[in-house]
Amino acid sequence: MADGYAGMIRKRIQNAPEGSVFIGSDFADIADSATIRQTLKRLAESGDLLRIMHGVYEKPRYSPALGENAACSPSAVAEAIARNNHWTIAPDGNTALNLLGLSTQVPYGWSYFSDGPYRTYEIGKVKLSFKHRANREITGLSYKTNLVVHALKALGKDNMDQQTIDRISKNLSKEEKNRCLEEAKECTDWIYHAIKEICLG
Repeated sequence: MADGYAGMIRKRIQNAPEGSVFIGSDFADIADSATIRQTLKRLAESGDLLRIMHGVYEKPRYSPALGENAACSPSAVAEAIARNNHWTIAPDGNTALNLLGLSTQVPYGWSYFSDGPYRTYEIGKVKLSFKHRANREITGLSYKTNLVVHALKALGKDNMDQQTIDRISKNLSKEEKNRCLEEAKECTDWIYHAIKEICLG
């Protein structure tokens, strides 16, 4: 039956978009941890997956422009690390701005707030930092809501304009906008006002 479970794991990976990042618990509904570990190891050995770090794997994303596999997404790796450790994370100011397309600078380091301990990881040439914050500051908000809130904090009340509002709005699905409106009700007045413009404008 192990081969059947392994086949189900492979099928889920095959159906996922290129560049998807996985951890063992992403397949906990399919098989036991030993089968998952062995299957992921074999897929990495065959080249179907790339091992990013211990317990974290990526489905390769080929870039025709580069003629090779593109670098993994730091944000996808950060989210996988958070899932693996059961942390709630939120991109800090500069990282949030970059993820929302509000900054054109290519960062050397990607920084996140976390309700877990302080941790730093080196992923190739990219540094991922997780800075501890009190649980109440980031829990209760989905990843996208946290992303928007911390981007707005980084921008500041006086730097909001229609172009910025429109750019953030384009990064959110209708479902994410509805969730953001509901989850951010306890935020500072100016931030919630900006969120209403982003989500309802």
